[in-house]
Amino acid sequence: MPIDNPAESSTEHGDRDRLETDIALDIRALTTAAEQLGHVFAQSNNLRPNDFRALTHIATADAEGTPLTAGHLGTSMGVSPAAITYLVDRMISSRHIRRETDTSDRRKVLLRYDEHGMEVASSFFTPLGLRTRAAMADLPEADLLAAHRVLTAVVGAMRTYFAELTDGADAAPAREAN
Repeated sequence: MPIDNPAESSTEHGDRDRLETDIALDIRALTTAAEQLGHVFAQSNNLRPNDFRALTHIATADAEGTPLTAGHLGTSMGVSPAAITYLVDRMISSRHIRRETDTSDRRKVLLRYDEHGMEVASSFFTPLGLRTRAAMADLPEADLLAAHRVLTAVVGAMRTYFAELTDGADAAPAREAN
């Protein structure tokens, strides 16, 4: 890892290595906690683990302004076209998602949360959102901006690595830090 300031001591460089390691550990802990909550959500709504993963992919892509087609969802999740068709049909039948024609390309069909799916997700995750906001309430805005930049960089690195591992298969671009 290059040191930007040659006058920086090895102790300062060691602190950076420790901070980067701590961030990696924090992200693993965040991923684990999110997975645990996802399992509880799935179980409480009679969903399979892949159903919840699909909902997460759909919601994330939609929030980033890059809604998914069934093909892109299958690629992102690493499942076969037949499996993703079965999953999508099941999720549409349960009213968690719906198909919507892409207004910019009528040949494409996008996957979106259905009203029922939004209600179910909102009732489960709103308390988490309130707890998260309360946990961050005393943090200065500069810390939140820095955390956002760090997370954006990490997500970008992970998506780039995913694209490399899958020969560039539909890894969504990272959002720009605001």
